[in-house]
Amino acid sequence: MIWLPTAQKLNEAADILKRGGIGAIPTETVYGLAADALNPIAVARIFEAKNRPVFNPLIVHMPDAGLLPLISTIDLSRIDSLIHRFWPGPLTLVVPKRSVVPGITTGDRESVAVRVPAHPIARHLIAAAGGFLAAPSANPSNYLSPTRADHVEHQLSDRIDFILDGGPCRVGVESTIVSLLGPVPVLLRHGGLSTDALRQFLPDLEERHAPSAHHQPLAPGQLAVHYSPSTPLAFWEGQPVTGSETGFISWSHLPEDPAVRVFRLSEHQDLTEAAARLFSILHDLDRAGLKRIVVERVPETGLGRAIMDRLKRAVAGHVHV
Repeated sequence: MIWLPTAQKLNEAADILKRGGIGAIPTETVYGLAADALNPIAVARIFEAKNRPVFNPLIVHMPDAGLLPLISTIDLSRIDSLIHRFWPGPLTLVVPKRSVVPGITTGDRESVAVRVPAHPIARHLIAAAGGFLAAPSANPSNYLSPTRADHVEHQLSDRIDFILDGGPCRVGVESTIVSLLGPVPVLLRHGGLSTDALRQFLPDLEERHAPSAHHQPLAPGQLAVHYSPSTPLAFWEGQPVTGSETGFISWSHLPEDPAVRVFRLSEHQDLTEAAARLFSILHDLDRAGLKRIVVERVPETGLGRAIMDRLKRAVAGHVHV
C-alpha cells in the first residue's frame, strides 16, 4: 500500500487521481488525502473515507500560484506580495471561487480555500494529476493528523488507493488559514506559518474564533473538537503524574515516577521542533495501550499558538482522564 515516490509510482498515482481515485500524499505540513478537486464524485470519496461532515470545506492544492485565476476571481494584485513571500508554504487563503469549483469541495460556499504546498513530491503530483487536488489531512475525521506514511497506513489503508511516502513532514501541523473575502484579512486557523510573520504583510489581520455548533465553518480545522487521539487526553495542571499506564508529553517538566512513558516535544524548548514532533508523539502514545495521556502546555507565542490550538481541540474530545 505504501509506495516510494519513484517516477513510475508518481505516474501511477497521477493516473489514479485523474480517473477519480483517492490517495495519500506528503506535504510539508501533514499527509493529505488527495482527489481531483474539480471532480465532485472523487471529492465525495474523500468525505466517505474520512467520515467527514460534508459542510466542512476542503483546501485545494495547486503546483504554483499561476493557476489561481482558473479557480478564483480574486484580484491578484491584492495578494501578490503575500503569495510571493509565503508560497510555496504552509499558508492557505480563502478567496472567492469560480463556478468550476464544485460545491462539495467548498462546503457549498462561494469561496474556496487554496494553497501551494512546499513539498516537491506534492507539487509534481498535483501538476501531473491536472493542477488542482483537494487534500484534507489523511486521517479519520477528528482524529490525529498523520505526519508519516505509516500513520496513514494504520488509519486509512483499506479505504484509499495508494499512499506515497515522502518521509516525515517537516512542519508537522496544518497550514495557517487566512480569509481574504472581506475588506480586512481574517485569521481563521493558526498553523505552520506564525501570525507574527503574517502581520509583516497583513498588519490589519484580525482573528476570528471558532464557529459555534450552529454555524458552518469557513475553513477546515475550525471545529471545537478535532485532532483527538483515542486514548483519553488532558492537560497537566501541576498534579503528580504516575504509573506505567500513563503517557506524558513534556515541554519542560519531567515526572518523578520513572514508570511514566515520557516523550519530550523538544529537548531545547524549540517550538519549531515541537510542532514537527507533536502529532508523531501523539500517534506513538495512542498506539502504546495506555490508559491516559497527559500533556504539558507550551508557550503561546509563534508556532506555540498552532501547537496549543491543536492540543486544546484534542483535549476537548475528552472530558476527563
